[in-house]
Amino acid sequence: MNGRRTLVMGLALAALTGFGTQGAGAQSQPTTIKGYVLDSACAFTKNLKKPISAECAVACAKAGSPLVILADGGTIYWPVSDATPARGQNERLMEYAGKRVSVTGKVYERGGSRAVVIATIAAVN
Repeated sequence: MNGRRTLVMGLALAALTGFGTQGAGAQSQPTTIKGYVLDSACAFTKNLKKPISAECAVACAKAGSPLVILADGGTIYWPVSDATPARGQNERLMEYAGKRVSVTGKVYERGGSRAVVIATIAAVN
């Protein structure tokens, strides 16, 4: 009887904590993010609040640095693909490099990182 009770309690705990699911990010709702598109190296190593210039962001992206979205609140979002196989997002973001944008898409969080699957993107002031 004690083993059965332990099993039931363990299953209940697993259900409450989401064990066996794909995680909270898998249930993501569309979210709107406003911020700057800049290369990931500058976002981390230079602690920029916005790109130095569009030319700089484009040059870094062309050199292979992934473009990210630095939200107005300081959170960095990695644009990702939900296709299989996944595709890099630099090509899609290149026209917005160095610009402030409004992005709508599904946001995922894992291990302290945030990613966004972009549904729409537009330049904003």
